[in-house]
Parts: sequence; C-alpha cells; structure tokens
Amino acid sequence: MPPIPQSPEAPDEILTTRRIAAPRALVFQAFTSPEHVGAWWGPDGFSTTTSEMHVAPGGAWRFVMHGPDGKDWPNLITYVEVVPPERLVYDHGDGEGPPQFHVVVTFEEDDGGTFLAMRAKFKDAAARRYVAENFKAVEGGRQTVARLAAYVATLLDKAGG
Repeated sequence: MPPIPQSPEAPDEILTTRRIAAPRALVFQAFTSPEHVGAWWGPDGFSTTTSEMHVAPGGAWRFVMHGPDGKDWPNLITYVEVVPPERLVYDHGDGEGPPQFHVVVTFEEDDGGTFLAMRAKFKDAAARRYVAENFKAVEGGRQTVARLAAYVATLLDKAGG
C-alpha cells in the first residue's frame, strides 16, 4: 500500500515518517507511556532514562538520552496538544534555554497499521541544517522510529498477535 500523502518537508523542518504494522492505539501508547518509551526512544546505541512524563497540555517529559560514547543529553519536552491516539504537539529542548524546535506527531490508521509522521520545525533553515549536520538528526529520527516499530512488534508478539 502506498504511504499516506504528507505535505513536503520545508527548509526549516525535518520530517520523519514510517508505517508501523500495529494498531494506532498501541503505537500511541508506546510513544506516551514511561514504561514503554525508554525501551526504544533515541537513535541506535542510545538508551533513555525518564525522570518525569506527564502527557497532557502543559505537561512535561524530562529525560536523559545516554549516548553510546557515554555522553548524557538532558531533554525536556513540553506538551502543547495531546489528542489520543491521533496527535501530539510539543516543544523540545534541553531544559536550560528556550525550546530548540517544535514537533507535531500524527498517528494515522493505515490498513490495520499506523502511519506515523513526526514533523520537527526549527526557527530557520540554518538551525535545521545545524542539527542535521552536527547531530545527524535526520538519520537519528529514522533510527528512532525504526526502534519504535521493532519495539511495538515485540509487544504484539507478547500479546499473541
């Protein structure tokens, strides 16, 4: 089945998409539950420790991503909009200064599965280019949603299908 059409990526955005072979409610749950998100969040080789996760408008997710090189990366997500199981809107930063980017995540039903789209919008094209080049954010996003898909598959296996 062809992917669900999405508007193209703008010069100040990173768009990450993936079709996940799991029901939308389960994908949304894996994305928004502290007991799940630490098992898959981040690029290959990273682990994540959550200290707070309150998925509601005005709520926060505070976490540290632990890099394969041993470096820790503090993160703060502040939720702007939460529409289970359809949409998340949040600002993403490190908790020290203003948010570095704004994210809209959509979860669309797709023939028994879920089409996930994460659109990260930066203040300008230079900021987008900086994270893409210095933090490999485009490939990191792809790896992160691939890890989500693999994790959700394990949940389906445990549930028997």
